[in-house]
Parts: sequence; C-alpha cells; structure tokens
Amino acid sequence: MVRLGPKAPQHRKGTFTDVPQGLLEEISHLEQILTVPASKLQEITKHFITELDKGLSKKGGNIPMIPGWVLDFPTGSETGDYLAIDLGGTNLRVVLVKLLGNSKFDTTQSKYALPKHMRTATADELWGFIAECLQKFVHEFFPEGVSAPLPLGFTFSYPASQDNITQGILQRWTKGFDIDGVEGKDVVPMLQTAIEKLNVPVKVVALINDTTGTLVASMYADVETKMGLIFGTGVNGAYYDTCGDIPKLEGRLCDDVSNDTPMAINCEYGSFDNEHLVLPRTKYDLQIDAESPRPGQQSFEKMISGYYLGEVLRLILLELADEKKLIFAGQDLKKMHEPFVMDTSFPAKIEEDPFENLSDVQDLFDEKLGIQTTVPERKVIRRLAELIGERSSRLSVCGIAAICQKRGYKTAHCAADGSVYQKYPGFKERAAQGLRDIFGWADNEEDPIVIVPAEDGSGVGAAVIAALTEKRLDQGKSVGVKI
Repeated sequence: MVRLGPKAPQHRKGTFTDVPQGLLEEISHLEQILTVPASKLQEITKHFITELDKGLSKKGGNIPMIPGWVLDFPTGSETGDYLAIDLGGTNLRVVLVKLLGNSKFDTTQSKYALPKHMRTATADELWGFIAECLQKFVHEFFPEGVSAPLPLGFTFSYPASQDNITQGILQRWTKGFDIDGVEGKDVVPMLQTAIEKLNVPVKVVALINDTTGTLVASMYADVETKMGLIFGTGVNGAYYDTCGDIPKLEGRLCDDVSNDTPMAINCEYGSFDNEHLVLPRTKYDLQIDAESPRPGQQSFEKMISGYYLGEVLRLILLELADEKKLIFAGQDLKKMHEPFVMDTSFPAKIEEDPFENLSDVQDLFDEKLGIQTTVPERKVIRRLAELIGERSSRLSVCGIAAICQKRGYKTAHCAADGSVYQKYPGFKERAAQGLRDIFGWADNEEDPIVIVPAEDGSGVGAAVIAALTEKRLDQGKSVGVKI
C-alpha cells in the first residue's frame, strides 16, 4: 500500500507593505540562509549514506550505528502476554501487552511516580522500587497468579553497551540520575535479582532502546514499515540491516547467524556531520553549539530537534532588537536574554495563530517575555517561525532518504514518534515535501515513501522484541556475540 503524502503548506498569506525597509532586507537575508533547497538536501543525503556506512565499519565514525541484537523481523503473528517497563526521568511505566496475532494487540498500563530522591538513591533502592512496582502490577492484573514467569522487555533509555539483547552495560547516567555502583555494570542481573528477592514471577528477557522498539512495534502492526523514527526533544532512527553488511561485527557473530540474518540498528544519528562538512549551519547554530554543554557533538540534532527550535528564534530576534535596533524599540529585553527561555512551544504557537493581526503572538510575547509587539513586528516573527520550522522539517528527512537509498527501498512506511512529529504545525507536510525534493517525485503522484504514526515503542515494541528473543532462545539460537 502506498499513500499520497501530505502537501507542504504555503507560508502565511498577507502583505508586508507595512514592514519597514530595513526589516524587509533582514528578512530577505534570513530567508536565504534558512532555506534549504532541493540540491542541498540531496547533497546532505549523499553524505549521510557515507556516514551510516562509516558507523558500521570497524573503524567507526560520528554516527554510532549500535547493533540492537534483534535478529528477526516481527511477522505480526506473535502471540502471548508480555510485560514492558520504561524507566523515564519522572515515571516508571509498566505495560501489559497482549499480542493477539494478525498484527493486533491490547495494552494495559500503569505509571508509578519516581520518588524525588530516587535519581540519587542507592542502586538497591532503585531496583527495589522497580521490583515493587512490578509486584503491584502483577498482583493487580494477575490476581490468581501465573503458571510461568512473565517475560519482560526493559526499555532502558540511557547510554548502554550491548553484546547481546539480554544485557546492557550502563555507560553513564543521564536525565539527572546519579546512582553509584551502576555505571560500567550490566543492569539486567541487578533488576532480576531485585525481582527474585520479592518472588515476583517475572523474567527480564530483553533490554531495548526506544527507537528500536518503535521500529519493531510498527513492523508488527504494519508490514510496510522500514524505519522507526523519533522527532522530539532529540532525533534518532532505527532500521534493519543485514549482518553481512556490518563489518564491525565480522568474526564476532555466532555460527547460527548468517550474512543474510537481519540486525536491528539503533543509528543514534543526531551526531551526523559532527565534522561540519555539509550541514548549512548559520551563525545562530554555531552560537548554540558553542554555548552547549558538549560543543562539537550532536550537530544534526542541534539544527532540527525540538529542544533547539525556540532558541534559534530567540537568537535571531535578539540580534534584530539589540544589534540592529529594528524591533522592540525602547523595551526591557532582560527576559529574552535568558537562554532557552523560548522553548519549542513558542514557534509552534506563533505558527498556529489564526488571526490576521496575529493577536495570539502579541499575547504570547506579553505574557512570557513582557514585550509589546507591533503588527509589522508580529508579521516578521511569524515569518521567522515558518523559516525555522520548515528548515527543521526538511533537514529531518535526510536520514530517512539516506537509509532508503542505502538499503535500496523503493517504497516504505517510516514510522515516527515524538513531540515535534506529533504536535509541531506543518512538520508532516514539510517533511513530505522534503522527501519529494530529494527523490524528484512529481507532486501529482502518490509518494512511495511516507512518514506514518508509530506504534508505542517502549511498550508494544519492548513486548514484541521480548517475544522474538524468547522464541530464539527456545530454538537454541544466539542473541549476541560469540562468548
């Protein structure tokens, strides 16, 4: 099945006759540097393919290309009851996934708030808390008990090294966690020990990344799926390669894994072009990078992800106000000088303003920044938000196009999740147009490669991966490197 992709929106109709000449000239310049033409998208995509290949090589590259140790495609026929947990920054989510076959499933879930001290608690307290939540969940939904331990897929969204799908060695804590005695160790036996201490009938069978989960969950529900994607605070993609095309695994695979065996790859491609060879970075991008906690890293992510879109807008507006004296004359801009005071909801709300005089934009700047705006200023702000949103959307699809070209996909459903994909106005239409521009498709034809809504990666995906892993282990097949 192919779908007609959404058409890109035209920028807001309206006249700029009341905008002063100096401001018009600045907007014209900003349009030039923030617009990414088809030829540039094609150039970026071509370089992206070489970077993906480099990440799979023995030497490695900027893009990590992490093997996810999911060595089978889901068929949609998997059945059974599976648990999934997702340890986030504020909650632990526990999900019961009933895989029904025929690409159908049911889910039941509960959320358990992490106690405030948990991010800096002891390792025993953390794993004990998770085990207690699992105990409550199992008692509630299986009051009569279970005949065999429930298999669990553990979504662990922290940097972890894996030589097989049943382990995850924590490299470093993120999201404000700082718990001693966990970094450098395998988290799976720690959790399993805590579970067994409470006699909870649960066995951890797979540790996964949420983007890989998005890929597998979406493939279970839709056989046309070729990619799992996250467009949110960060950006990432996952797809299936073949083991014979992953040089860095040469000599490490078990005998039952052939060159044709599929391997889920968690790209972590937010770090694309850290060498700064092709991305059209502006001085605002350079400033954001220089002032970030890790300059020179995550170059792609810093241009397109939800975390940074409002900051690009803030820096441009500050330049127009402070240096060029073209907007906000005589006003106190102290609030606007705070880094990241304008989150991504700013440009999103600006683009969503339905009124001709953009009164919602006025209310937004008044309430959040204490700044009064004129109608011509609001028109300029609106145009800047459009340019920033469109640039993000168009650059975002270069990773999709690169994977499709690398793998030779002529048709594909690319399953996407994340706040930018779900909520940012115009993202879907602009991304679809970006793909048309890269591949040269005609506007009046059906798009053979389309972005579609993803299934729940950290819930359904973790469960399907647990099912695939359990089946492999039952068949005596390997789920990791040679020991």
